[in-house]
Amino acid sequence: MFEIDKNFLKNLPRKQKTLLIGIDGCGGAGKSTLARIVKDILLDVTIVKMDDFYYKDHFDWQRLKSQVFEPLSKNLAAEYQRYDWNTKTLAEWHKVKIGETVIVEGVYSTRKELVGFYDYKIWVDCPREIRLKRGLERDGEKAREIWEKVWMPAEDFYVEIDLPRERADLILKGY
Repeated sequence: MFEIDKNFLKNLPRKQKTLLIGIDGCGGAGKSTLARIVKDILLDVTIVKMDDFYYKDHFDWQRLKSQVFEPLSKNLAAEYQRYDWNTKTLAEWHKVKIGETVIVEGVYSTRKELVGFYDYKIWVDCPREIRLKRGLERDGEKAREIWEKVWMPAEDFYVEIDLPRERADLILKGY
């Protein structure tokens, strides 16, 4: 699906002890798949999912910033609380070690308020029809309305207003 230069990834410059990579793109584009591929290449990787920062109908980028980015930027271990989509509450805590690679993957991960923390930013591009098909395969037909009427329009707005694609260091095709 994705062709990645292994040597290039292994030699990315860091701002601090921990290499921070952001993988952004709209829902169903292939961000999680790409994160797993990069993890297999780099090995010592923690994947932080934007889905773990959902709360009260939005993605809580301030919590991501305070619980993950700020400690790591000071070369301190981080710890964040995962959002549980079933109970709609914050659940268990996850530790993020310093000195390895941290990939933050998900829609809104490279928004303008967070972009300065990253060492490298990837945007995954994928046609709308493919993204919707993948989303419905994962979430079921019952999720069509929320995909078409809530999530996709919100993502369109984010892409248009925040311009994450234009800030990416690398743009990959997710199909």
